[in-house]
Amino acid sequence: MLSTMMLLGILFGLLTQAYTLPVKNSTGVHEGKVRLKRKYSDETPDWDEMNIMDKIMEVNNRLRAPRGMSFKEGDIASSYIRSAITCPGNTCLWPKSVDGFVYVPYIISPVYDDMDRITIETGMQDISSGTCIKFVPRTHEASFLDIQPRYGCWSFLGQTGGSQTLSLQTPGCMWSGVASHEFMHALGFVHEQSRSDRDHYITIIWKNIMPDYINNFRKHITNNLNSPYDYSSVMHYGRYAFSEDGGPTIIPKPDPYIPIGQRDGPSALDLHKINVLYDCGATE
Repeated sequence: MLSTMMLLGILFGLLTQAYTLPVKNSTGVHEGKVRLKRKYSDETPDWDEMNIMDKIMEVNNRLRAPRGMSFKEGDIASSYIRSAITCPGNTCLWPKSVDGFVYVPYIISPVYDDMDRITIETGMQDISSGTCIKFVPRTHEASFLDIQPRYGCWSFLGQTGGSQTLSLQTPGCMWSGVASHEFMHALGFVHEQSRSDRDHYITIIWKNIMPDYINNFRKHITNNLNSPYDYSSVMHYGRYAFSEDGGPTIIPKPDPYIPIGQRDGPSALDLHKINVLYDCGATE
């Protein structure tokens, strides 16, 4: 009996000692696992702090395109990729009215609640307030946006003709900046890091990109509208977009610490580019 009590006492002492000892590098191992799981933004674990593209990628991570459709760069729906900035005769742009405004008709699903509608309309207003683009409820127009809470956040690129779906899933896509991002796709804009001149401003770290998503980082032949590269564009990927192991996939240059992407809505340069593309300020 005595020997049993002594043995239990020794075991208790060893367990207590082991529990109180610091575990070297345990935090580092844990952070590594969290970092690996997050994939899209290693600097912003808080959902409220993630930039727009991080939010979209989180929602679209398991997105499967409906039959007959494909998704490019994470959230552009099409059977092929195109940029309205370069489409022949500007046939991909929404038409400009004689009063100088560009009216984009839309219908919005009745499935959305009041707060969802406010969020979506705020995304519209953030574009309309600084441009000649006006989103208007559809009456009889043949071409219009059909805003639906489909699975994920995505849009077609430019005007496709007829009814074109723009998906804003609720609640995952219910951020005005996400709505603005998808509306800018619908107006004809690709992601900022897809610009033809991007290699002057960023370095793509190809080895850090998940192999199945390398095509998301290809450049497009774009008319860049004589506008500066915009690190803070609502259309810019985050620093860790599609990262395989938590390492950065995009590094700004010459200053690698320049923040890229944001979460509030269109930047001043985003609005400027819309105005240039749609010739805002001059009537036909």
